[in-house]
Amino acid sequence: MTFKELSQYLEKLEKTSSRNEITSILSELFRKSTPAEIDKTVYLVLGSLAPSYQGIVLEEVFSSFSRYWESSLKVISRLYLLPQVRGKEKGDLGTVAEELASGAGGSITVAEVHRALLDIANEAGEGSQEKKISRMAKLLGELTPLGARYVARIPVGKLRLGFSDMTILDALSFMVAGDKSARPEIETAFNVFVDIGVIAQIVKAKGLAGLKGIKPTAGTPIRPSLAERLPSAEKILEKIGPKVAIEPKYDGFRAQVHVYSEGGKRKVSIYSRNLENTTHMFPDLTQAISELKVKTAIFDSEAIGYEPGSGKFLPFQETVQRKRKHDIEEIAKRLPLKLFVFDILFKDSKSYIEAPFSERRKVLEDTIGKKGAKLEITRQETTDSAERIRDLIQTYLSEGLEGAMIKKIDAPYKAGARGFHWIKYKKNTGGGVADTIDCLVLGINKGRGKRAGFGVGAFLVGVRQGEKFKSVSKIGTGLTDEQWRELDKRARALEVREKPKQYELHKNLEPDVWVKPSLVVEILADEITKSPIHSAGLALRFPRLIRFRDEKSPEQATTTVELESLYAMQKK
Repeated sequence: MTFKELSQYLEKLEKTSSRNEITSILSELFRKSTPAEIDKTVYLVLGSLAPSYQGIVLEEVFSSFSRYWESSLKVISRLYLLPQVRGKEKGDLGTVAEELASGAGGSITVAEVHRALLDIANEAGEGSQEKKISRMAKLLGELTPLGARYVARIPVGKLRLGFSDMTILDALSFMVAGDKSARPEIETAFNVFVDIGVIAQIVKAKGLAGLKGIKPTAGTPIRPSLAERLPSAEKILEKIGPKVAIEPKYDGFRAQVHVYSEGGKRKVSIYSRNLENTTHMFPDLTQAISELKVKTAIFDSEAIGYEPGSGKFLPFQETVQRKRKHDIEEIAKRLPLKLFVFDILFKDSKSYIEAPFSERRKVLEDTIGKKGAKLEITRQETTDSAERIRDLIQTYLSEGLEGAMIKKIDAPYKAGARGFHWIKYKKNTGGGVADTIDCLVLGINKGRGKRAGFGVGAFLVGVRQGEKFKSVSKIGTGLTDEQWRELDKRARALEVREKPKQYELHKNLEPDVWVKPSLVVEILADEITKSPIHSAGLALRFPRLIRFRDEKSPEQATTTVELESLYAMQKK
């Protein structure tokens, strides 16, 4: 397929907000793609070059435009910044590129464009920046104006087509089955092997039968398992008992750890909750993991900061400071981490995802052995007593932890799924709203009066329904001065001119400034109520900001189904 043809599909996708129509357009595109190019097509329509966990990114392309069109950077900047040029919106570099491009672009293929962009991203060494500029300029010169629009948007993360991996899975189902009936089977494979391009290639070349060979692979992350909520210890035992395993719930950040060989060398990779590769941030943990006597393995774990002298656990706001790209060695000494491993999914070429939790625990104990200064198995107790569950929860809370995880002893690991195999019980469970709510910031209203100095006076948040986000609360209180300033700083960096097409809300709730789907915040509320105003159908009463959840992606925000469940629980 030529990139000219793909660009025409991208334009169709950009012009529609209908989820069904987007799925239809994508399925048609995938039918026309060959097995050799469908993976590249998938990456490009998602605005990337590879799965996100590989961390392959392109840089800013201002200089490319300047070099190729022999225009000054000042002129290009003016085109980019002015809201209107010649009556057309110039809010992104793609529109600037389209305005200035003049290539025919008729023969360059999707695979060739992908290869060229990948080469630019991987260019390294002395003079690499100049080479990147030259290569990008050359590529843009070979494209049609429409093609230049979309290629220019990829390096700055602004392809803006309004869908994610989940819609790709639907489209693949339509490609092979004509409807969504194959989606569960495709998603099951994707949950344990999150390279969406490879999944598409297998489905295209071998059909659904090809997915039966998919299994966990060390070095490729698995979508993490998630917990459900229940209002009491008695309800938990009734649902998943009679005997359960109870473990402390650490208030740190999720770390999926992979041990494997690559190019004949032993490697350790650590992935966050949203499957970002964070290995370079944690040299201390990487060293501890590398000492394990195992050839290949995948562990699920939680990292939490502690005071070196007392061993006391630190709150999340301090632990999260370790997630940074600079001065890593220095902060590792000042803020040490400990990794608590609570599950094993793969070891020495054998998958344990389908094994019961009790078996996985035994394998984990055999693998980790005695606890060390940086690494240990999460402590666990089995019980059939609601009273003992409550006692252990109080013990965990007194240690500064978040609560407890109660686990079904014979349950498999449910990759990418939330279910009653795990139940989380936090300090606010049992009274009012049973859990905090992870909301997406949709937009902000500018501050007035005292708030004028903060930049933000209120902000609108939503919860997820499929790939849409529906409003659930407008929050104007419950933040410290520092949190207001931090919200203003973050919102400014994510400001967009138009309402993202994933957002659904009443026109009377539209904010002063839209924020692109990126910023997840943890909200605590006294109550969830029915709402005729908010598009989620529910609203949060007396909401307040607990923290910014940088480790969570928009796709990991609380869903409308979860919110309905929390609403029902508070009435029991």
